[in-house]
Amino acid sequence: MSKSIVTLRKKTISQGRMSLYLDFYPPVWNDDSNCFTRREFLKLYVYQKPSNQLQKMENIENMHTAELIRVRRQNEINKSEIYSIFEREQLKIQAVGKESFLEYFKKLGEKKEGNNLAIWNCAIIHFETFLKGGELLFQDVTVTLIEDFRDYLLSAYSLRDTGKKLARNTALSYYNKIKTTLKRAYREDKLKTDINAKISSIKEMESQRNFMTMEETKKLFATPCPNLLVRKISMFSVLTGVRYSDITKLTWSELHYIENDGHYIIFRQQKTEGTASIPISDDAFALLGKRKGEKEKVFKGLNKWDVDRTLPVWVALSGISKHITFHCFRHTYATLQLTVGTDIFTISKMLGHKSVKTTQIYAKVIDQKKRDAANRISLL
Repeated sequence: MSKSIVTLRKKTISQGRMSLYLDFYPPVWNDDSNCFTRREFLKLYVYQKPSNQLQKMENIENMHTAELIRVRRQNEINKSEIYSIFEREQLKIQAVGKESFLEYFKKLGEKKEGNNLAIWNCAIIHFETFLKGGELLFQDVTVTLIEDFRDYLLSAYSLRDTGKKLARNTALSYYNKIKTTLKRAYREDKLKTDINAKISSIKEMESQRNFMTMEETKKLFATPCPNLLVRKISMFSVLTGVRYSDITKLTWSELHYIENDGHYIIFRQQKTEGTASIPISDDAFALLGKRKGEKEKVFKGLNKWDVDRTLPVWVALSGISKHITFHCFRHTYATLQLTVGTDIFTISKMLGHKSVKTTQIYAKVIDQKKRDAANRISLL
């Protein structure tokens, strides 16, 4: 290893003076600027042409002080070259600790797409608001701080509607973005403690999941729809459980046929970012029509506004009084599968859920329907 050299140099400035500074070769790490540098200005000055004895004495004193600093810096650098493994590791920890956790959080968010990107951006805005516009370094990330952010989210107001508090599940979604960032930072050794494993969670609130019965489903699709494309994707969602966000980006390259097995969709889910392999029925495949170019979208010309405008009209025309959104077709798929006896673990895989706990919500709905049916008969 080549030895580092520290040289005392002078730089001409105003009023006939020269500024004293140290020149490092090779460059050294500067903790204040958080980067490598070759210069350290000492805030000591000498006169280029001293005009009296006082200036001459000042030159001698400042040069002497600067030389002492140079020797000290040289010794510090030489010491760094013989640091023990433990000392080097501690220096590395200190350097990482002074990196920005906030910037790391933002950079992770920049990699997201679509609706997931929007959720990350909202989470980041709330985190910056919580920090009151300040910075947050890795060395300052603690269990207490993250749990304080958790408490903040549970009482924070919506960015869209400033007079309305965040829904609990929305707060959970934002909080999970921080948890994801903490887990990744720990894996990358930017955090020496697994803070994510120590912090409290936000309990998910079971939201109402509207769905259609088999009778209502048949009734809806027997009713003429004002927009044939909306009808087609609605039926496809009921038959497969695929979300609108995944339907709208589905390309022909994601449609596969396996000999003696049938048709599959293999794609990356936009919401969970996980890869899903979903077998689809012959009825669902028949909706797709003639195969086109691999990069072409299966449901070409799809517009969310058309869906939002058409669906309420179509549901009303069918005589169904429930509030049905497009996502209800995914709920309908799950409940119909449970109704006909498909086991919950299979349904969980078909829906692309990360945990079967998410799918169990549908099982509770079916159990309640059974309970309601049992209570309809009374002999007393």
